[in-house]
Amino acid sequence: MKRLLAFALVAVIALGGVFGTVNAQMGGKTIAEIVVESASGATPEFSTLLAAVQAADESVLKTLSDPEARLTVFAPTDAAFAALREALGEEAFNSVLANKEQLTQILLFHVVPGVVKSADVVAALEGSGGSFSVRSAQGQFINVAQTEDGITIEGANLKLDMVDIEASNGVIHVIDAVILPETRTLAEIVVASATAEEGAEFTTLLAAVQAADEAVLTALSNPESKLTVFAPTDAAFAALKEALGEEAFNAVLADKAALTNILLYHVVQGIVGSDDVAKLLADNNGEVKVEMLNGKSATIKLMDGAIMIDNAKIIMTDIDAANGIIHVIDAVIVPGE
Repeated sequence: MKRLLAFALVAVIALGGVFGTVNAQMGGKTIAEIVVESASGATPEFSTLLAAVQAADESVLKTLSDPEARLTVFAPTDAAFAALREALGEEAFNSVLANKEQLTQILLFHVVPGVVKSADVVAALEGSGGSFSVRSAQGQFINVAQTEDGITIEGANLKLDMVDIEASNGVIHVIDAVILPETRTLAEIVVASATAEEGAEFTTLLAAVQAADEAVLTALSNPESKLTVFAPTDAAFAALKEALGEEAFNAVLADKAALTNILLYHVVQGIVGSDDVAKLLADNNGEVKVEMLNGKSATIKLMDGAIMIDNAKIIMTDIDAANGIIHVIDAVIVPGE
């Protein structure tokens, strides 16, 4: 499970802080032109990246060629693509290259709207305690972290001798691995976390989903869904059991209709990332009501430096899924009458 940026820092970014568009003079060539030049040079570096861009939807090349764009590209080296080929196997790797939609999603996951210089990354890491996330052009969040060995971009190492390659429409930072967007559904992520050999989480949530109306599991499993889930930890369910008493808690788990109503109160239709929440709070004086999937409204607000949804604190954000996003909360929220 990824540990991502706290909402407090996201709010700074969303309000034009760390990652605002840079207006400094950029290089004379577009990102696309730099990639083409490097791929065809005496010591080619981005030949596989260029082939991938050419095989993907034409919108990718158009975006990287747009002189009016302002983009940050985390560009995998030829060695990075070779490592992915070895990890997947030749057949599976070629299958990815032949799948235009999948390839397009992977490439857009390497692109961030706006110009993010290496100095911006360092400043954000210092301000966030060593880890933050930023939304990619693909829609999912990229996790950036400071490690003992350097800076990682979704687990790939940032090649510090190949950062801040300036283009007329953005900047390129080179990474040593191809980063991949999440392809598992919300349900699959919950199951994987609950059944992990070490550090298992969401075990009670999984049991509750399995005990509720099957429509809940169907929604979380549907690859076409677009949902935001506020997922209580096992400790949150344990606290509810202690507050209610074991008999009353077990009665809730046994009441399919009541349990379904509670679970749906933890789900919002649509994908609401931490950056979206920050903007909502900024536009609504720090407090906003959101309609949950059971039809009731929950309140999201800033309180004592933390973001709350009703009585629960959001303690982890932006866990991506193919069909939505998960934010972790420290209490079970219960709809009112």
